[in-house]
Formats: sequence, structure tokens, C-alpha cells
Amino acid sequence: MDGNTDLEGRVALVTGGTRGIGRGIAERLVARGALVAVCGRTEHEDQPAGTTFFTADVRDGEQVDALVDDVTERFGRLDVVVNNAGGAPTVDAATASPRLSTSIVALNLLAPLFVGQAANRVMQAQDEGGAIVNINSVSGIRPSPGAAAYGAAKAGLLNLTETLAIEWAPLVRVNCVSAGIIETEQAELYYGDRAAIARVEATIPLGRMGTPTDVADAVCFLASSAAGYITGANLLVHGGDEVRTGQAVPVED
Repeated sequence: MDGNTDLEGRVALVTGGTRGIGRGIAERLVARGALVAVCGRTEHEDQPAGTTFFTADVRDGEQVDALVDDVTERFGRLDVVVNNAGGAPTVDAATASPRLSTSIVALNLLAPLFVGQAANRVMQAQDEGGAIVNINSVSGIRPSPGAAAYGAAKAGLLNLTETLAIEWAPLVRVNCVSAGIIETEQAELYYGDRAAIARVEATIPLGRMGTPTDVADAVCFLASSAAGYITGANLLVHGGDEVRTGQAVPVED
């Protein structure tokens, strides 16, 4: 696959695309020739080069509709959507407040649904349709102590991906990337110093944490024509899976 030409001129929207994994995805899409919109509740002071920022809280359906309308009006079409915005603090399930749990589920499950619905309306009207990629976590396919609501929401996101892939075919493909431990600017916050990170990396078969670029390359593949016969899939990007230590995978998407 020639990634540059395959995504050249395609219009992509990356939610939460100003930092962490989302930033890596946005930068990779730009490098492959896409026109990239990113969104967040507030504009980041160090926006990824070559992207256009739109303000939106993706937990709010009305703001999502306005976001997709604005992106489509600005660029004339919408070919790729990456539902990356997500995350949650580590919290014991017994003490998590209803308000916190509701917010976590809204961000990690309902927001991708809202964005997907708005994008689908645009993509269904395009001859070439479009591709939606949901950024998931291995927390959604295994027990996630310390992140119960997050893990449950991510499990729901996997089911949502499979269901929408059926409902929105053949014009819109919907796939999922489930990431393991990814080293972002927040890594030391979760794991400690470099020595602590090295101990974590020793539990991963491929011997290192993933990078935002690892996830971004998977996204670019699923968004491209090389994945033209792939929909409803869950692509695991976890280095062979880390040893289950009983601790939650970091939840900064």
C-alpha cells in the first residue's frame, strides 16, 4: 500500500486529536496526505501541524452534529472519522460516584456513537462512502480493576463497532483498534520513572511499550483502500499482550 497516495486529499476527523494517541494519529494522517480536522473542548496551545481545530464536546449530541456540519462545510466532504477521545481516572468501583461513572461511559461509549451517527449521515450520501475507526483498549476485552466503568464502556464500544459495521454497510466501514500499553507524554504519571517503565516493558512479548505511531499506522491501514474488505474488525495493537498484573491499563486515549 502506498499510504501517501491512498489517503491523499481524504478528509479526516480525529476526536481528541491534540495530544497523546490522538495527536499521533492526526500527525500520521497529515503525513499521508489527508486533510485533518481535530476537535476538543478547548483548543490546545500546541496543535498538531497541518491540522484544523474545531471546538466541540463530543459527549453532547448537538455539538457533535454542529462539528460534523462545520467540518463538512469547510472541506466539502468527510471520508474518515477516528473516534479517539476517551479516558478515565483510576478509581475503585466501590467508591466511584454515579456522576463520574456516567461521565466515563458518556465519553467512551456514547460519544463515539454520536460522532458515528453524524458522520454516517454524511458518508452515506457520498459515492465512496467512508471509514470510521474507533480507538478501543484491551481494557474492553478483559477484567479492568481500577477502571470498571471504562472497561465496560470499551467492551460496549467493541459491540457497537460490530453492530454499526452491519447496519451501515456497504458504504461505510466501521472498525476498531484495541490498544495495549502505549507510551505517551503521560506514561511516567502512570508507571513512574524510566526504571519502572522498563520493568513494565519486560512483561510485553515485543519488549517495549507501544507508541502513538503504532496505533496511528493501524488506523491509517483501516482507513485506506487496503482494508476495503475489512469491516466490523477489532485489530489488537498490544505487542503480544502484557502480563495481567491486576492493574488497569492506562486510560488516557
